[in-house]
Amino acid sequence: MRNLILIIFLSFVPISFLAQSIPKSEKEESAMKPEKNDDGEWELTVIDTQFDYFLNAVAKPISQYSESYLKTRNTFLVSEWNSYYTSGRYRNIIESMIDYDSQEKYGIKFEYKLYQVFAYVNWRYKLRMSGLGASDATRF
Repeated sequence: MRNLILIIFLSFVPISFLAQSIPKSEKEESAMKPEKNDDGEWELTVIDTQFDYFLNAVAKPISQYSESYLKTRNTFLVSEWNSYYTSGRYRNIIESMIDYDSQEKYGIKFEYKLYQVFAYVNWRYKLRMSGLGASDATRF
């Protein structure tokens, strides 16, 4: 019986290694893209159960930021994030690129939420990003 379990286990191991070795060019390229909702406002959806807690209990309020500050920071942070993604660094945390156009007027709510995604990754996974403001990077 042990030999049967061992054979079954070993038959799955090569399959899992094969699935992991597929180059990125053959995999579906994933990118987070901002989308407009029914009201015409830009929307960003974060699928992490602790993000809402972070946004409501840990993050600084939106009133502490200006839209231009957030846009400037997000431009740097998205660039840093995308370079980590393309280089394969932190692939257990960064699973997709972010499609962000610094010329687009997303609005302060969107800019704030995107900025807080980077602050959240810093808080939750301890991934230091150089584009975060000093108070956001060290307060967690």
